[in-house]
Amino acid sequence: MKTIQLLRLISIINSLLIIPACSAQNPSESLLEDVLEDLSVNNGTDNSVNTPDWENELEELSNRMQEPVNLNVATREQLEQFSFLSDIQIEHLLAYIYIHGQMKTIYELQLVEEMDKQTIQYLLPFVCIKAINNKPAFRWKSLLKNAAKYGKNELLTRFDIPFYKRKGYEHTYLGPSVYNSVKYSFRYSDRLYAGVVAEKDAGEPFGALHNRYGYDYYSFYLLLKDCGRLKALAVGNYRLSFGQGLVISNDFSPSPDYLMGKTVYASSFNNRNSGIKKHSSADEYNYFRGVAATVSLTKDWDISGFYSHRSLDGVITDGTITSIYKTGLHRSQKEADKKNLFTMQLTGGHVSYQHNRIQLGITGIYYLFNRPYEPELTGYSKYNLHGNNFYNLGIDYAYRWHRFSFQGETAIGKQGWASLNRLQYSPVQNTQIMLIHRFYSYNYWAMFAHSFGEGSTTQNEQGYYIGLETSPFAYWKFFASFDLFSFPWKKYRVNKPSRGTDALFQTTFTPYSNLSMYLRYRYKQKERDWTGSKGTLTLPIFHHQLRYRLNYSLGDVLSSRTTLDYNHFHSQDRAANKGYQVTQMISSQLPWTRLFADVQGSYFSTDDYDSRVYVSEKGLLYTFYTPSFQGRGFRCAVRLRYELNEHWMLITKFGETIYLDRNEIGSGNDLIQGNKKADVQMQLRIKF
Repeated sequence: MKTIQLLRLISIINSLLIIPACSAQNPSESLLEDVLEDLSVNNGTDNSVNTPDWENELEELSNRMQEPVNLNVATREQLEQFSFLSDIQIEHLLAYIYIHGQMKTIYELQLVEEMDKQTIQYLLPFVCIKAINNKPAFRWKSLLKNAAKYGKNELLTRFDIPFYKRKGYEHTYLGPSVYNSVKYSFRYSDRLYAGVVAEKDAGEPFGALHNRYGYDYYSFYLLLKDCGRLKALAVGNYRLSFGQGLVISNDFSPSPDYLMGKTVYASSFNNRNSGIKKHSSADEYNYFRGVAATVSLTKDWDISGFYSHRSLDGVITDGTITSIYKTGLHRSQKEADKKNLFTMQLTGGHVSYQHNRIQLGITGIYYLFNRPYEPELTGYSKYNLHGNNFYNLGIDYAYRWHRFSFQGETAIGKQGWASLNRLQYSPVQNTQIMLIHRFYSYNYWAMFAHSFGEGSTTQNEQGYYIGLETSPFAYWKFFASFDLFSFPWKKYRVNKPSRGTDALFQTTFTPYSNLSMYLRYRYKQKERDWTGSKGTLTLPIFHHQLRYRLNYSLGDVLSSRTTLDYNHFHSQDRAANKGYQVTQMISSQLPWTRLFADVQGSYFSTDDYDSRVYVSEKGLLYTFYTPSFQGRGFRCAVRLRYELNEHWMLITKFGETIYLDRNEIGSGNDLIQGNKKADVQMQLRIKF
């Protein structure tokens, strides 16, 4: 015991070496931004309908930072929400507290086996150390009393005002070009959440026509967590995620506890059940409406059940649903006529068993429309969903053994089946090897599935992925991956079965806590129908991407980020298309004020859409913005955040894009006359 006390004293002294790095910036926030950017650029970019909305995920990250987990009473489920913690690290952390008793300081984490300095830096904003003598039994009366006394309220409103006019506003769009949303949320600890969301998209009428009740979209949610045996209860709008996402997952790739996607971060491979979550964003499609609950039957067994009944947008022809409309936009009369035309009911459940190193689960859902769903299924969509009632059933499993971790799920539907299996191995500290195999049959369909893959849907894909992350030397980190995939059936713009490869390498150098840089190279080869051949000519395409980024910070006063991108895109026997961009971002807190400023400028030049570049920008609260650019031009953005006090905060962002190679921007109803596109966004937050 004396040895342990001595080691604890040493850890406190050593913590002085970590504090400066942690105070300069939030590594966890930086990590999440990098992962979101990587996923936005490299996953699912060919399908704009499935463009992720990060609002839910970013809000949950903020909540977790405001309600840190007490490590002395943390459960495995609570630790698993932090994707940057490996299964091995969680095992050793729980074992340390069990053997040595409660931690005295947060910096005792340095004594936990397998816990490296970087992981500790990621973890620090989300955890705390509090002495616990006797944990009182849960009482509903105490919960309600404390919630009324200590609950926190937040009111958030946002306005987007464009300084340009799209063609659609001349005769087609029914409302003004201003975007507005209002969000009220109530939170008590990490146990009770409630809120209301109202939103009007640009071009939608307010308090008129089909929106006579004001806003176009309203949402309500209530979420209870960890109330005795009741682990979760959601009423209103909610999201679900179980297993590997083959049956059901409303979570997009980069949510904080459900990161899935091909990125250069090992954190994107620690996938765990996130269960029931609130839906607090303005996303009008990707959620359920009804009730859902998870109950702990015993120490090892949990059971979840859910029911949803909601209206959906679409097109009805001769009494049948011919298409489902997912954008949530109701700007024109044509779009308004698609609003809430049919209903969908969904019910299902999840049973899980977890004991020591073993975890098993069964997920089943059944859903039906009030009308037959019969879209036109031709070409690559031949095996898509149709009918009026559907089901999916999946079995998920996980096993940990020493330095090995295995996860997987196998699922079936009305037709076809799917399976995803992951194996992680950590031969030494600071080294991880990931092996992933997925098989999604061409006729498998799960309307609410979302999982790892090259395509945007969990269908018509099989592949083998291997990734390696290691830090063999001080200040250096290396990541390399290779993905070999194939599509057994036709795909969008590919009129035959096809295959491809995706290789990625990144080296990161961090000589100081305030200075880091990385160099990344990505090579992707796929097949695609040649434009104008009407599907008769399919050629391989080759895409080379090179990126260099330099990050520097001067304490809390100034930070700088420089990004250089180069794209080289070509097809067999065709001339290459090239693109590049240079971006400089500077952030600073103005002296003796509570005013924070971010200024960013970019120059881009690309030959066409295939060689387009992406530029990530800091947005408003709970938003993430990564637009793509093609052609030649400039982009500048200025973001100001003023914190009057702990209750009032105002954010204003101005952005302008100037094209040097055109006199008009966009097409159709989105056409803008001129070569400039500017707008301002404003957001006010009130806490009380």
